[in-house]
Amino acid sequence: MGKPFVFRLEKVLEYRRQLEDQARMALAQAQARHKAQEEAVLDLETRLADHLEHGFGAKASQADIWLWMQYRQALERDVSAAKAELQRLASILHHCRQEAVLRSREKKLLEKLKDRQAKKHHVAENLAEQKEFDEMATLRYEPKDT
Repeated sequence: MGKPFVFRLEKVLEYRRQLEDQARMALAQAQARHKAQEEAVLDLETRLADHLEHGFGAKASQADIWLWMQYRQALERDVSAAKAELQRLASILHHCRQEAVLRSREKKLLEKLKDRQAKKHHVAENLAEQKEFDEMATLRYEPKDT
């Protein structure tokens, strides 16, 4: 039997697998943060809608009206800040997704190279083995005398 296949770039392939795993983990974290922020924005918008729906009532004093307006303004600022944060997280999520795709491509490229080299190695080993068998058969052949 011939020598086993050894991929010379195995360490590089392993490193790229690690990079891909890290990119996937970063993507998962970015998705979780984005989803949590979406829920926070939705919660704030719901609270603002409820606040606007209930109003301040007919018998509200001037202080109650002032408090109602201050709370409304604070909710509006919070919604605006939460939406800005959501946009920032969406940008990070997009970047992480692109990074994960890039790392996956780089890893797959090396895996394809490894597969091609392994196939070439096996074909060469099979040819060498076949040549060896042919030589043995030729050496052992004894022609019949007629």
